[in-house]
Amino acid sequence: MKKLRSLRWFEKDDLRSFGHRSRVNQMGYSPQEYIGKPIIGIINTWNDFNTCHTHFKERVEDIKRGVFQAGGFPMEIPVMSVGEQLIKPTSMMFRNFLAMEVEEILRAFPVDGAVVMGGCDKTTPGVLMGAFSFNIPTIYMPAGAMLKGNFEGESLGSGTDVWKYWDLRQAGCFGDCEWRKLEMGIARSAGTCMTMGTAATMMTMAEALGMSLPGASSIPAVDSNHKRMARECGVKIVELVHKDIKPSDILSRESFENAIVTLNAIGGSTNAIIHLIALAKRAKISLELDDFEKIGRDIPLLLNLKPSGKYVMEDFYYAGGILALQKALQPKLHDIKTINLTSLYENIKEAKVFNKEVIATLEKPFNSNPSLAVLRGNLCLNGAILKQSACEKRLLKHKGRALVYDDIQTLKEEIDKEDLDVDENTVLILKNAGPLGAPGMPEWGQLPIPKKLLKRGVKDILRISDARMSGTSYGACVLHVSPESYIGGNLALVKTGDWISLDVEKRLLEVCLSEEELEQRRKEFQPPRRDYTSGYVKLYTEHVTQAHEGCDFDFLTEGSPREMEPRIF
Repeated sequence: MKKLRSLRWFEKDDLRSFGHRSRVNQMGYSPQEYIGKPIIGIINTWNDFNTCHTHFKERVEDIKRGVFQAGGFPMEIPVMSVGEQLIKPTSMMFRNFLAMEVEEILRAFPVDGAVVMGGCDKTTPGVLMGAFSFNIPTIYMPAGAMLKGNFEGESLGSGTDVWKYWDLRQAGCFGDCEWRKLEMGIARSAGTCMTMGTAATMMTMAEALGMSLPGASSIPAVDSNHKRMARECGVKIVELVHKDIKPSDILSRESFENAIVTLNAIGGSTNAIIHLIALAKRAKISLELDDFEKIGRDIPLLLNLKPSGKYVMEDFYYAGGILALQKALQPKLHDIKTINLTSLYENIKEAKVFNKEVIATLEKPFNSNPSLAVLRGNLCLNGAILKQSACEKRLLKHKGRALVYDDIQTLKEEIDKEDLDVDENTVLILKNAGPLGAPGMPEWGQLPIPKKLLKRGVKDILRISDARMSGTSYGACVLHVSPESYIGGNLALVKTGDWISLDVEKRLLEVCLSEEELEQRRKEFQPPRRDYTSGYVKLYTEHVTQAHEGCDFDFLTEGSPREMEPRIF
């Protein structure tokens, strides 16, 4: 066994180590409890504002139980919690903050291994980015999804059904009393969104990469199996420390290719593309936006979950969960290493599908087209994303006149005006919603359908922005346009009345203007003024990369390696 890292703090017969030991003893521990045993940091992304992680206090105790049983010594370390619902201006602003905190916390304290806890959208990539950078034995414990919602006997999916019923309410088809009933019934337990939103997607991606226990990502948060899984995380991390198995020993190019395959098969969130690129950079593995097109182009939709289908995560788990899905996908997946210390094929060899209405086969998929499309063209020179499995088919090849807004506030103020000049062919465009333009790249990308059109029964129009959108959202929303408009990408040059052309089959998105006209407009372009008073926002806007690069900080992915161990004197 490799010498424990924590012994650097406690082993020596010197004044500094004396101080370390005496202060741990101060908490009521005896030296034989922690010296020479694997010390496990439990990275807990809980706080009272994170509605999805309300069960994490209890799960910490479950993990500790496993660590103790395996002969380790657990220490809980709270970190920033970037819950999606209440944090403003956007949780994406703080993903990199969380990643930095996790990396530095693990570096600064005497821990030999870590269980990182996450679930709500940006916590999963945040804790994993930090763990990949520091690279000590680590296991990821997913939060699990909440129970399905319920409204007058109908099963509801968070996010997805909110958008649907909101549109009905805007069209005058849904009353105030019903709206309040919906509010009280759509989120009924601890856990993340139970649709295939960003939270469920990123928990699944973590398992597809090999970083969580087999089957962990699809267990509902309040199922007793989730408690047992948490305990097993505590047992397994001690074994990983003894065998010195680090993320770099698990992760490979093939791991990320498996994640891309799985992402398309589950109809996963568009946000996963940004996060996977960022995670790959932290793991020093090459992954580009075009890889999502090359690897995912022939992967059909196998999972019948909202927003691309009918069911929710609870149904997915009872249908066989992630292991059954991977079994169905096996011909498309590499036999990678996993933190279970077995291969993927070994993990899924006994898996079965128990409900074929939820999990399909490669031979008979729910949709033969891949879920996600990477678009190119003069409107998105560095790429854009469309979740084609969640939009109306008539819009997959479309040409219409643009209605352009320079900021989200003006759009919100005008979108429901009865005299708005729109029809079902209009292309709604929002600028200045990207990493720098917003800033923070909020989930504004599911631009609202004008009330005027909703009353006519129009449920989807083509919408384009440099923003993101919630993984629970649906509709013909082109996202992550790069370069973003704020820095002078061609999206900044589009004006109301310009013709926009989309051809998903050809993966082409263009504004129908000559290069000469674009160049003339480019000379006239002036970015909006931004004045930042927050220190972190200033840091963010000075160093964040573009969407196709993962929106990480340039100084964390480039240059010389950082010092990995603190000096102790």
